[in-house]
Amino acid sequence: MATRERRLAEFNGNGEPPPDQPVQVLCEDHSGTYQLPFACRFIDGEWKNNESGGTVEATVVGWRLPAPGVRTRP
Repeated sequence: MATRERRLAEFNGNGEPPPDQPVQVLCEDHSGTYQLPFACRFIDGEWKNNESGGTVEATVVGWRLPAPGVRTRP
C-alpha cells in the first residue's frame, strides 16, 4: 500500500490545472488516498468528471497531467 506522502508526490500539480485540460486526480477520505478512475477538469472552482460533467463529491488533494499515451475521453 502506497504511503500518503508518496502518492501526493506522484500528483504534483501546483495550483489549478490549465483550463480545458483533463487531468488525473488524487482524492482522500477517512480510509486514505485514492485515484479516481476517470479524468477530471477544474471548472469554475469545481472538479468535474470529464466524461459526464458531474461534480466530483470527494476531497481532491492533488492532480497531475495524464501520462503520455493515456487517453482521456471528452
